[in-house]
Amino acid sequence: MNINIRALAAKCTYAVIDQGRSLADELPKQQDRLEGKDKGLLQEICYGVLRYLPELENDVRGLMKKPLTGKQRVFHFLILVGVYQIKYTRIPDHAAVSETVAATNQLKNKHLKGLINGVLRNFQRNAESANNEQTNKKPLADAIKYNHPGWFIKKIQAAYPEHWQTILLANQEKPPMWLRVNQQHHQIDEYKKLLDDAQIEYSYIEPLSGAIALSNAVDVNKLPGFQEGWVSIQDGAAQQAARLLDAQEGDVVLDCCAAPGGKTCHILEFTPNLNSVTAIDIEESRLVRVKENLQRLNLNADVITGDAAKPETWWNNQLFDRILLDAPCSGTGVIRRHPDIKWLRKASDIDNLKVLQQQILKNIWSLLKPGGTLLYATCSILPEENSEQIRDFIAKQEDAQLISLQEDDTNIGWQLLPHPKMQNNPSMDGFYYAKLRKQEQQIK
Repeated sequence: MNINIRALAAKCTYAVIDQGRSLADELPKQQDRLEGKDKGLLQEICYGVLRYLPELENDVRGLMKKPLTGKQRVFHFLILVGVYQIKYTRIPDHAAVSETVAATNQLKNKHLKGLINGVLRNFQRNAESANNEQTNKKPLADAIKYNHPGWFIKKIQAAYPEHWQTILLANQEKPPMWLRVNQQHHQIDEYKKLLDDAQIEYSYIEPLSGAIALSNAVDVNKLPGFQEGWVSIQDGAAQQAARLLDAQEGDVVLDCCAAPGGKTCHILEFTPNLNSVTAIDIEESRLVRVKENLQRLNLNADVITGDAAKPETWWNNQLFDRILLDAPCSGTGVIRRHPDIKWLRKASDIDNLKVLQQQILKNIWSLLKPGGTLLYATCSILPEENSEQIRDFIAKQEDAQLISLQEDDTNIGWQLLPHPKMQNNPSMDGFYYAKLRKQEQQIK
């Protein structure tokens, strides 16, 4: 039996939106049923529906007499899959419609063929007017116009009143593919030459970390020396962590919440003669990726399943010179890579995350040597998880000293924001860093 990609896309998006499941869990299960380019098409459709969900919902709202509910709910998402293809892909409309209608067979309800076909045909006929905001009786709500939940838009407007629209638009873009060169094998210029020889185009070299942004994404196996550990895939923002941590030869290093291991590996590449690196994560299943990455790069670290909020359950009483705390967060800085975050995350989650971050920061701080350095990091762009969190911690922790990361030392930490691609300068993910030194205790 031929597997219908649109049916799989409807199942994936239904699982995310109606059942609260992660796309990172659902998509690979469905991709395993496909081969070659079909895997990529399934990803494109799923990501697209989740990127433009409010807009697509608005498009179909007036085309149906009553909503599909209960056992028919997955067919609502099948309609969204069809509308997304018509609006945003190069797939010919007739093929998009026919393949989407055919998906009703695999989803085991042939009786809905007529409905699916009718809605998509009507959308096709009305596409020009439906896509033109000026023809609407009233302007589109921001949630539809910018394809983000209302609570999130309000938070971004409050935090970044001058460029909140820019951030939301950047979240809708497809992220660039960034490379991290393992400089134990090649310097940046040497690896650029290998990319030139392989006819792989790159558009930008980030000056602080040396991260390379490719002009177009490629299969990792086409990258020179990927299997040999010469290069890894890691966003330019995440590549700042090892540089800012700046571990020194002989240091004892802890990487908290380490999965999938990109930063652990980069720390080891950045400073090869460390005393030891311990990588912990609360989810044992996620540590498989850490071990795989270490093995590919021929690097060694102690990988431990452990709760960063409860170090007494795993810590061996050895203090650390450097700690990277990549704290659990809202993930609001990496929405373009994980569009399901917009719909899985709730406003109430932020307060819960703030409490967890405070608990981890306080408990992990006790594992740091006097004179040692802790780098706090999140992939969030919300101040309450970032600068406000660090401000509160410094106020309560007398031996915590903030180290400036920018020329303007009035800023608490360094907030990186996603922005739309500008010429050859691609955007990095939204990330936050704050560097803290543990002051030596004064004898009174």
